[in-house]
Amino acid sequence: MSTVHVIGAAGYAGAQLAALVDAHPHFTLGQVTARADAGKRISDVAPEYRVDAVLQELDLDGVAAGDFAAVCYPHAEAAAVVSELVDRGVRVVDVSADHRLTDPAAYPHWYGFDHPRPDLLAEAVYGLPEINREAIRGARIVANPGCYPTASLLALLPMKGRITDIVIDAKSGVSGAGKTPGPDVHYCSVADSVRAYKVLNHRHTPEIAQQMDADVVFTPHLVPVDRGLLASAYARFTGDAPTQAELTKAYVDFYDGHPFVEVVETPPGMHAVQHNNFAQVCPMVDQASGRLISFGVIDNLMKGAASQAVQNLNLMAGRPETEGLL
Repeated sequence: MSTVHVIGAAGYAGAQLAALVDAHPHFTLGQVTARADAGKRISDVAPEYRVDAVLQELDLDGVAAGDFAAVCYPHAEAAAVVSELVDRGVRVVDVSADHRLTDPAAYPHWYGFDHPRPDLLAEAVYGLPEINREAIRGARIVANPGCYPTASLLALLPMKGRITDIVIDAKSGVSGAGKTPGPDVHYCSVADSVRAYKVLNHRHTPEIAQQMDADVVFTPHLVPVDRGLLASAYARFTGDAPTQAELTKAYVDFYDGHPFVEVVETPPGMHAVQHNNFAQVCPMVDQASGRLISFGVIDNLMKGAASQAVQNLNLMAGRPETEGLL
Protein backbone atom coordinates (compact mmCIF):
# COMPACT_ATOMS: atom_id res chain seq x y z
CA MET A 1 0.00 0.00 0.00
CA SER A 2 1.12 3.57 -0.73
CA THR A 3 0.11 6.64 1.25
CA VAL A 4 -1.29 9.54 -0.75
CA HIS A 5 -1.77 12.93 0.89
CA VAL A 6 -4.29 15.28 -0.74
CA ILE A 7 -3.22 18.86 -0.10
CA GLY A 8 -6.20 21.16 -0.60
CA ALA A 9 -9.01 18.61 -0.35
CA ALA A 10 -11.95 20.95 0.25
CA GLY A 11 -12.25 22.28 -3.31
CA TYR A 12 -14.11 20.60 -6.13
CA ALA A 13 -11.10 18.82 -7.62
CA GLY A 14 -9.45 18.10 -4.27
CA ALA A 15 -12.53 16.50 -2.71
CA GLN A 16 -13.09 14.39 -5.82
CA LEU A 17 -9.44 13.30 -5.76
CA ALA A 18 -9.60 12.40 -2.07
CA ALA A 19 -12.67 10.26 -2.75
CA LEU A 20 -10.89 8.41 -5.55
CA VAL A 21 -7.85 7.78 -3.35
CA ASP A 22 -10.05 6.67 -0.45
CA ALA A 23 -11.71 4.03 -2.67
CA HIS A 24 -8.47 2.94 -4.35
CA PRO A 25 -7.42 -0.70 -3.75
CA HIS A 26 -3.71 0.16 -3.34
CA PHE A 27 -3.60 3.72 -2.00
CA THR A 28 -4.16 4.73 1.61
CA LEU A 29 -5.50 8.21 2.19
CA GLY A 30 -3.02 10.21 4.27
CA GLN A 31 -3.50 13.82 5.28
CA VAL A 32 -6.42 15.59 3.65
CA THR A 33 -5.79 19.26 4.19
CA ALA A 34 -7.69 22.51 4.06
CA ARG A 35 -7.34 25.95 5.50
CA ALA A 36 -10.75 27.57 6.03
CA ASP A 37 -12.46 24.17 6.34
CA ALA A 38 -9.95 22.53 8.69
CA GLY A 39 -11.75 20.51 11.36
CA LYS A 40 -14.63 19.54 9.08
CA ARG A 41 -14.99 16.18 7.40
CA ILE A 42 -14.86 15.85 3.63
CA SER A 43 -18.43 14.59 3.88
CA ASP A 44 -19.36 17.96 5.38
CA VAL A 45 -18.06 19.97 2.41
CA ALA A 46 -18.71 17.35 -0.31
CA PRO A 47 -21.38 14.98 1.01
CA GLU A 48 -21.79 13.23 -2.34
CA TYR A 49 -18.48 11.40 -1.82
CA ARG A 50 -19.26 10.04 1.67
CA VAL A 51 -15.64 10.30 2.80
CA ASP A 52 -15.42 10.87 6.54
CA ALA A 53 -11.73 11.79 6.71
CA VAL A 54 -11.19 14.95 8.74
CA LEU A 55 -9.69 17.96 6.99
CA GLN A 56 -6.66 19.39 8.78
CA GLU A 57 -4.02 22.04 8.44
CA LEU A 58 -1.03 20.73 6.50
CA ASP A 59 1.56 19.13 8.79
CA LEU A 60 4.76 18.70 6.82
CA ASP A 61 6.26 16.65 9.63
CA GLY A 62 3.45 14.17 9.07
CA VAL A 63 4.63 13.20 5.59
CA ALA A 64 7.38 10.66 5.00
CA ALA A 65 9.92 9.98 2.30
CA GLY A 66 8.38 7.58 -0.17
CA ASP A 67 4.85 8.94 0.28
CA PHE A 68 2.90 10.49 -2.57
CA ALA A 69 1.01 13.77 -2.55
CA ALA A 70 -1.44 15.52 -4.83
CA VAL A 71 -1.37 19.29 -4.39
CA CYS A 72 -4.65 20.99 -5.27
CA TYR A 73 -3.86 24.56 -4.27
CA PRO A 74 -4.57 27.51 -6.57
CA HIS A 75 -1.80 28.64 -8.91
CA ALA A 76 1.00 30.64 -7.27
CA GLU A 77 0.25 28.90 -3.95
CA ALA A 78 1.24 25.36 -4.88
CA ALA A 79 4.90 25.79 -5.89
CA ALA A 80 6.23 26.41 -2.38
CA VAL A 81 4.37 23.40 -0.95
CA VAL A 82 5.50 21.16 -3.82
CA SER A 83 9.08 22.26 -3.16
CA GLU A 84 8.83 21.39 0.55
CA LEU A 85 7.33 17.99 -0.19
CA VAL A 86 9.86 17.04 -2.86
CA ASP A 87 12.73 18.10 -0.61
CA ARG A 88 11.35 15.66 1.98
CA GLY A 89 11.39 12.76 -0.49
CA VAL A 90 7.69 12.87 -1.36
CA ARG A 91 6.68 12.31 -4.99
CA VAL A 92 4.11 14.87 -6.08
CA VAL A 93 1.37 15.36 -8.62
CA ASP A 94 0.79 19.11 -8.85
CA VAL A 95 -2.83 19.64 -9.85
CA SER A 96 -2.26 23.40 -10.00
CA ALA A 97 -0.64 25.21 -12.93
CA ASP A 98 2.63 25.88 -11.11
CA HIS A 99 4.74 23.29 -12.96
CA ARG A 100 3.04 23.04 -16.36
CA LEU A 101 5.03 25.64 -18.28
CA THR A 102 8.66 24.88 -18.99
CA ASP A 103 9.88 28.49 -19.20
CA PRO A 104 10.15 30.27 -15.81
CA ALA A 105 9.89 33.61 -17.61
CA ALA A 106 6.33 32.73 -18.67
CA TYR A 107 5.00 32.69 -15.11
CA PRO A 108 5.10 36.45 -14.38
CA HIS A 109 3.20 37.14 -17.60
CA TRP A 110 0.57 34.40 -17.44
CA TYR A 111 0.26 33.75 -13.71
CA GLY A 112 1.54 36.90 -12.05
CA PHE A 113 4.39 35.46 -9.97
CA ASP A 114 8.05 34.58 -10.25
CA HIS A 115 8.54 30.84 -10.01
CA PRO A 116 10.50 30.09 -6.80
CA ARG A 117 12.14 26.86 -8.00
CA PRO A 118 13.16 26.88 -11.67
CA ASP A 119 15.19 23.75 -10.98
CA LEU A 120 12.06 21.80 -10.08
CA LEU A 121 10.17 23.39 -12.96
CA ALA A 122 12.80 22.00 -15.33
CA GLU A 123 12.44 18.56 -13.74
CA ALA A 124 8.64 18.35 -13.78
CA VAL A 125 7.04 15.94 -16.27
CA TYR A 126 3.91 17.09 -18.06
CA GLY A 127 1.30 14.64 -16.84
CA LEU A 128 -0.62 13.69 -19.95
CA PRO A 129 -0.14 9.90 -19.90
CA GLU A 130 -1.06 9.57 -23.56
CA ILE A 131 2.25 11.19 -24.50
CA ASN A 132 4.47 10.93 -21.40
CA ARG A 133 3.60 7.60 -19.78
CA GLU A 134 7.15 6.31 -19.35
CA ALA A 135 8.54 9.60 -18.08
CA ILE A 136 5.71 9.84 -15.56
CA ARG A 137 6.60 6.46 -14.06
CA GLY A 138 9.94 7.72 -12.76
CA ALA A 139 9.09 11.36 -12.07
CA ARG A 140 9.39 13.12 -8.73
CA ILE A 141 7.06 15.90 -9.91
CA VAL A 142 4.22 15.47 -12.37
CA ALA A 143 2.43 18.57 -13.63
CA ASN A 144 -1.18 17.52 -13.99
CA PRO A 145 -2.51 19.17 -17.17
CA GLY A 146 -5.24 21.76 -17.16
CA CYS A 147 -8.75 20.70 -18.09
CA TYR A 148 -8.97 22.74 -21.30
CA PRO A 149 -5.50 21.59 -22.48
CA THR A 150 -6.38 17.95 -21.81
CA ALA A 151 -9.44 17.97 -24.06
CA SER A 152 -7.81 20.20 -26.68
CA LEU A 153 -4.56 18.26 -26.86
CA LEU A 154 -6.24 14.88 -27.06
CA ALA A 155 -8.26 16.24 -29.99
CA LEU A 156 -5.14 17.50 -31.81
CA LEU A 157 -2.01 15.55 -30.87
CA PRO A 158 -2.32 12.79 -33.50
CA MET A 159 -1.91 15.52 -36.14
CA LYS A 160 0.96 17.37 -34.43
CA GLY A 161 3.43 18.54 -37.07
CA ARG A 162 0.85 18.20 -39.83
CA ILE A 163 -1.41 21.16 -38.99
CA THR A 164 -1.19 24.91 -38.58
CA ASP A 165 -3.54 27.86 -37.88
CA ILE A 166 -4.98 26.14 -34.78
CA VAL A 167 -8.16 27.63 -33.36
CA ILE A 168 -9.89 26.11 -30.32
CA ASP A 169 -13.40 26.94 -29.15
CA ALA A 170 -14.00 25.26 -25.79
CA LYS A 171 -16.91 25.10 -23.37
CA SER A 172 -16.75 24.06 -19.72
CA GLY A 173 -19.16 23.44 -16.88
CA VAL A 174 -19.28 25.82 -13.95
CA SER A 175 -17.27 23.58 -11.62
CA GLY A 176 -14.23 24.47 -13.73
CA ALA A 177 -14.32 27.94 -12.18
CA GLY A 178 -13.48 26.48 -8.77
CA LYS A 179 -15.25 26.75 -5.45
CA THR A 180 -14.50 30.39 -4.62
CA PRO A 181 -17.69 32.36 -5.28
CA GLY A 182 -17.76 35.31 -7.65
CA PRO A 183 -20.38 37.34 -9.55
CA ASP A 184 -19.59 35.65 -12.86
CA VAL A 185 -20.48 32.19 -11.53
CA HIS A 186 -23.62 33.02 -9.56
CA TYR A 187 -26.65 31.04 -10.68
CA CYS A 188 -28.30 34.12 -12.18
CA SER A 189 -25.18 34.86 -14.23
CA VAL A 190 -24.79 31.35 -15.60
CA ALA A 191 -28.27 29.88 -16.02
CA ASP A 192 -29.78 30.03 -19.52
CA SER A 193 -26.65 31.65 -20.95
CA VAL A 194 -23.32 30.90 -22.63
CA ARG A 195 -20.49 33.39 -22.27
CA ALA A 196 -16.93 33.66 -23.54
CA TYR A 197 -14.39 34.74 -20.93
CA LYS A 198 -10.71 35.65 -20.66
CA VAL A 199 -10.66 36.15 -24.41
CA LEU A 200 -7.11 36.56 -25.79
CA ASN A 201 -5.47 35.99 -22.41
CA HIS A 202 -6.59 32.68 -20.94
CA ARG A 203 -3.75 31.03 -19.00
CA HIS A 204 -4.21 27.66 -20.68
CA THR A 205 -3.22 29.10 -24.07
CA PRO A 206 0.57 28.80 -23.58
CA GLU A 207 0.15 25.30 -22.14
CA ILE A 208 -1.59 24.07 -25.29
CA ALA A 209 0.85 25.91 -27.56
CA GLN A 210 3.82 24.46 -25.67
CA GLN A 211 2.66 20.88 -26.20
CA MET A 212 1.68 21.42 -29.84
CA ASP A 213 4.83 23.40 -30.72
CA ALA A 214 2.54 25.81 -32.56
CA ASP A 215 0.71 29.09 -32.14
CA VAL A 216 -2.82 28.65 -30.86
CA VAL A 217 -5.92 30.84 -30.70
CA PHE A 218 -7.95 29.64 -27.72
CA THR A 219 -11.32 30.92 -26.49
CA PRO A 220 -13.10 29.34 -23.50
CA HIS A 221 -16.82 29.60 -22.75
CA LEU A 222 -18.80 28.98 -19.59
CA VAL A 223 -21.93 26.87 -20.06
CA PRO A 224 -24.72 26.18 -17.54
CA VAL A 225 -23.82 22.61 -16.61
CA ASP A 226 -22.22 21.19 -13.47
CA ARG A 227 -19.33 19.26 -15.00
CA GLY A 228 -18.06 18.44 -18.47
CA LEU A 229 -15.88 20.10 -21.10
CA LEU A 230 -16.07 20.13 -24.89
CA ALA A 231 -13.22 21.42 -27.06
CA SER A 232 -13.89 22.04 -30.74
CA ALA A 233 -10.54 22.40 -32.52
CA TYR A 234 -9.96 23.67 -36.05
CA ALA A 235 -6.71 23.63 -38.01
CA ARG A 236 -5.38 23.72 -41.55
CA PHE A 237 -3.40 20.78 -42.89
CA THR A 238 0.07 21.79 -44.01
CA GLY A 239 -0.01 19.24 -46.84
CA ASP A 240 -2.77 17.46 -48.66
CA ALA A 241 -5.73 16.71 -46.45
CA PRO A 242 -6.15 13.02 -45.63
CA THR A 243 -9.33 11.17 -46.41
CA GLN A 244 -11.71 10.62 -43.51
CA ALA A 245 -10.69 6.96 -43.39
CA GLU A 246 -7.00 7.90 -43.25
CA LEU A 247 -7.61 10.45 -40.52
CA THR A 248 -9.66 8.08 -38.39
CA LYS A 249 -7.01 5.38 -38.74
CA ALA A 250 -4.29 7.83 -37.68
CA TYR A 251 -6.22 8.63 -34.49
CA VAL A 252 -7.05 5.01 -33.75
CA ASP A 253 -3.39 4.04 -34.22
CA PHE A 254 -2.15 6.96 -32.08
CA TYR A 255 -4.42 6.03 -29.16
CA ASP A 256 -3.94 2.28 -29.43
CA GLY A 257 -2.92 1.09 -25.96
CA HIS A 258 -4.28 4.19 -24.23
CA PRO A 259 -7.18 2.84 -22.18
CA PHE A 260 -9.00 6.08 -21.48
CA VAL A 261 -9.23 7.64 -24.95
CA GLU A 262 -12.03 6.55 -27.24
CA VAL A 263 -12.03 7.58 -30.90
CA VAL A 264 -15.66 7.97 -31.98
CA GLU A 265 -17.29 8.60 -35.34
CA THR A 266 -19.81 11.25 -34.38
CA PRO A 267 -19.21 14.45 -32.36
CA PRO A 268 -19.44 13.48 -28.67
CA GLY A 269 -21.38 15.13 -25.87
CA MET A 270 -20.52 15.64 -22.22
CA HIS A 271 -22.83 12.92 -20.89
CA ALA A 272 -20.57 10.22 -22.32
CA VAL A 273 -17.68 11.16 -20.04
CA GLN A 274 -19.20 12.66 -16.90
CA HIS A 275 -18.04 11.12 -13.61
CA ASN A 276 -15.32 9.02 -15.23
CA ASN A 277 -11.76 9.27 -16.57
CA PHE A 278 -12.60 8.69 -20.22
CA ALA A 279 -12.05 11.12 -23.07
CA GLN A 280 -13.77 10.87 -26.40
CA VAL A 281 -12.29 12.39 -29.54
CA CYS A 282 -13.87 12.72 -32.96
CA PRO A 283 -11.62 13.87 -35.84
CA MET A 284 -13.21 14.97 -39.09
CA VAL A 285 -11.92 16.28 -42.42
CA ASP A 286 -13.47 19.25 -44.17
CA GLN A 287 -12.33 18.38 -47.68
CA ALA A 288 -13.64 21.63 -49.16
CA SER A 289 -11.34 23.78 -47.04
CA GLY A 290 -8.54 21.30 -46.37
CA ARG A 291 -9.07 21.64 -42.64
CA LEU A 292 -9.21 19.42 -39.61
CA ILE A 293 -12.19 19.68 -37.28
CA SER A 294 -11.64 17.65 -34.14
CA PHE A 295 -13.72 17.38 -30.99
CA GLY A 296 -12.50 16.38 -27.55
CA VAL A 297 -14.77 15.87 -24.56
CA ILE A 298 -13.91 15.11 -20.91
CA ASP A 299 -15.23 15.59 -17.41
CA ASN A 300 -13.36 18.70 -16.27
CA LEU A 301 -13.14 17.47 -12.65
CA MET A 302 -12.12 13.91 -13.59
CA LYS A 303 -9.88 13.50 -16.66
CA GLY A 304 -9.44 17.28 -16.45
CA ALA A 305 -8.15 17.14 -12.87
CA ALA A 306 -8.76 14.50 -10.17
CA SER A 307 -8.94 11.16 -11.99
CA GLN A 308 -6.08 12.13 -14.29
CA ALA A 309 -4.07 12.81 -11.13
CA VAL A 310 -4.90 9.29 -9.93
CA GLN A 311 -3.95 7.92 -13.36
CA ASN A 312 -0.58 9.64 -12.90
CA LEU A 313 -0.24 8.39 -9.32
CA ASN A 314 -0.88 4.85 -10.54
CA LEU A 315 1.97 5.16 -13.02
CA MET A 316 4.31 6.70 -10.43
CA ALA A 317 3.53 3.93 -7.94
CA GLY A 318 4.07 1.16 -10.49
CA ARG A 319 0.43 0.18 -10.42
CA PRO A 320 -1.86 -0.70 -13.35
CA GLU A 321 -2.80 2.58 -15.02
CA THR A 322 -6.51 1.89 -14.77
CA GLU A 323 -6.53 0.81 -11.12
CA GLY A 324 -9.22 2.55 -9.10
CA LEU A 325 -10.58 4.25 -12.22
CA LEU A 326 -12.73 1.57 -13.85
